Amino acid sequence: QVPLVESGGGLVQAGGSLTLSCAVSGRTFSLYHMGWFRQAPGKDREFVTGISRSGDLTVYADSVKGRFTISRDNAKNTVYLRMNSLKPEDTGTYYCAASPSPTWVNVRDAGQYQYWGQGTQVTVSS
Repeated sequence: QVPLVESGGGLVQAGGSLTLSCAVSGRTFSLYHMGWFRQAPGKDREFVTGISRSGDLTVYADSVKGRFTISRDNAKNTVYLRMNSLKPEDTGTYYCAASPSPTWVNVRDAGQYQYWGQGTQVTVSS
């Protein structure tokens, strides 16, 4: 088991910014590709962004490209999600996830991720 703990969610006005953090326990953080997903009420969980084990590869959903930035600090076992220019449609519960896959494939697929955090709520008011 790999415990993941998200933090940093909250209430923000449209146009504002938030930074989410996901702390991962254990010594093997650098072996996992990491991803952020979100789920709005009544909707399916959707991919937001992912980052490779070394941090040299990233991918974003079209809906957040140019506004969100994922990063990781392998020395601190933490992955971050910087969210700028937030919109009401960004509202939801944000989950970080860890994928033990040895290859950078299908990173948008939630099924690739073995470990999940409990989620942190982000609410963007209009």
